[in-house]
Amino acid sequence: MIKTSDLAEKEVITFKEGRNLGPISDIEVNLEEGKVEAIIIPGPGKFLGFFNRENDLVIPWEDIVNIGIDVILVEFKETIDMERE
Repeated sequence: MIKTSDLAEKEVITFKEGRNLGPISDIEVNLEEGKVEAIIIPGPGKFLGFFNRENDLVIPWEDIVNIGIDVILVEFKETIDMERE
């Protein structure tokens, strides 16, 4: 079992490109089914997780390839055009 606090400490990396998407800022939970639906990574230009929620990356739970000790590998199907500072 993994805690949400453990997830927040891991960096999200694309499986094919090895690109660092950043840390998880939030998760989407289906309360009716009691399962995590997606992880959310803040988009570019966010300040402490505020503003521009529409630019966040939402990665469905089924696109997670592996959760390791330090990172989460994801199969990201969209083209990423973002600059990380």
